[in-house]
Amino acid sequence: MPYHPRAWLAHKRNVKPGLNARTKIIMALEEEPGLTIAQLSERTGLSYSAIRHHLASLEREGIVARSGRRPFKWALTGLGQARLTEF
Repeated sequence: MPYHPRAWLAHKRNVKPGLNARTKIIMALEEEPGLTIAQLSERTGLSYSAIRHHLASLEREGIVARSGRRPFKWALTGLGQARLTEF
């Protein structure tokens, strides 16, 4: 599986399982912004805790942001969208 260009993080070690997981998450959010962790888990086949872990990393990098009250809805940020168009 080719990795999504935004799956690479600047402040975290990038290993294959993490890159695969972040690629799935980013692609799901590209298709449908505003998904909850549970919805992302259903669409990607990743566990709830894995999604939460990777979303926290992506949020620290400014690629995704949460909105609303719990359960939070997640979407790519303007920075995340801009980074997507770089490639």
